[in-house]
Amino acid sequence: MRLFPDDYIDSIYDIDFKALYDQGYRALLFDVDNTLVPHGAPANRRAKKIFAYLRECGIRSMALSNNRELRVKSFCDETGADGYIFLANKPSSRSYKEAMERLGVTPEQTIFVGDQLFTDIWGAANAGVRSVLVRPVRKWKEEPQIILKRFLEAVILVAYRVKVAIAGVSDPVPKKTLN
Repeated sequence: MRLFPDDYIDSIYDIDFKALYDQGYRALLFDVDNTLVPHGAPANRRAKKIFAYLRECGIRSMALSNNRELRVKSFCDETGADGYIFLANKPSSRSYKEAMERLGVTPEQTIFVGDQLFTDIWGAANAGVRSVLVRPVRKWKEEPQIILKRFLEAVILVAYRVKVAIAGVSDPVPKKTLN
């Protein structure tokens, strides 16, 4: 199902990006709000550290956000991400494909990390990119339309958990906690 993530983990900060690099991944596309920091929050120490770690591992990064340019640009400027696409119109695959083209990578070399099924994960599936769903940094303190979507997501995640319990996850994303 296109709304099921390839992986579902607690936090982007739990991913071992060095292990992903060793598996052939060269790019991380990511959502910003509620994926890395609370909605509207500036980049914190932990977010800055993860982008330094990505550079150290040899993984390029780009934000794909449905938010406005000022929000996305300021976050990426603070973290040192390789670029951003604002008003990305997720779940359209257009912005995912543009990001990969700008980074010079293929879908097979790319991972997308986000906190929403109906935008982030569906868009990654549309673009043929491996997707990782993370628990929202601050759930229920969001815009009303996102809160409504969270209820629908909860139902889909029950079905996802049943699928994983029956079939398992064949190649889970490697985990490592960054402090």
